[in-house]
Amino acid sequence: MGMIRKRFSHPFPFLFTVFWFLLLHHPMSEADNTNLVYKGCADQKLHDPPSGIYSQNLKALLVSLVAQSAQKGFSTTTSGNGQNVIMGLYQCRGDLSNSACYNCVSKIPYMLDKLCGKVVAARIQLTGCYLRYEVVGFKQVPETQLLYKVCGAKQESDGFEERRDYAFGMVENGVKSGGNLFYTGSYQSLYVLGQCEGDLANDDCGDCMKSAEDQTKAECGDSDSAQIYLHKCFISYSYYSKGVSILSSSPGRAMETISSFSYFDVISVIIRRFMPVSICLWLYHNELVGGFN
Repeated sequence: MGMIRKRFSHPFPFLFTVFWFLLLHHPMSEADNTNLVYKGCADQKLHDPPSGIYSQNLKALLVSLVAQSAQKGFSTTTSGNGQNVIMGLYQCRGDLSNSACYNCVSKIPYMLDKLCGKVVAARIQLTGCYLRYEVVGFKQVPETQLLYKVCGAKQESDGFEERRDYAFGMVENGVKSGGNLFYTGSYQSLYVLGQCEGDLANDDCGDCMKSAEDQTKAECGDSDSAQIYLHKCFISYSYYSKGVSILSSSPGRAMETISSFSYFDVISVIIRRFMPVSICLWLYHNELVGGFN
């Protein structure tokens, strides 16, 4: 048994093996698609008659939308009859799988109740999806109405605005020609993403995206990143000073944007999380092997 003990008498080879096993089997964490971006709640409460018909229709609507999200990335439906009708829809980001779409949309009904309560119209936007509903007759907002914006830090790089404008042109053309009103791409270290609501015609989608681009410039100027959410479309971009290192050219899929230092961040996290476990395993092996001698 002396050979076995000698094999584990030095910690480095064993810890190195454990570390790389954990690294290879620890999946890169994807961005959480269920983070809240913003909420929009109507001021008018949903006044239910004694029968509770509105609450019943809203519940049925949400159940139906969540169920459909397991099958496709966009759907609209109605619930109720006559003056009691409630219309609703959801949309998932174009690069999400059906299971990821369902996981995202299924979080929203609880959030609606918690964040808005019972109101005549509401919209919850998460990172990977959104859901909205309204009682029939509720006043519509324009398709290009600005709902929410996020602007990053100011960018002083020469030629940045020209690169951004060129990338915007890629988005505008991409959403019209891509077939699913969704586009991702990059141009000279600037990553862009755009999507229109699934019931828009291609040309209307292009017009909405053009409005989103114009409003991005007006609202965020030369920020190094921005997210602009309109009623019927949204656009976002991020500038990576060290480049977009991993790209996916598959149509309809988001491009992975991992900067040159992120891989070392992942290793650092794994070391902090799993190295204590590795040391315990090494000590356990030494004690176990020593017991056979």
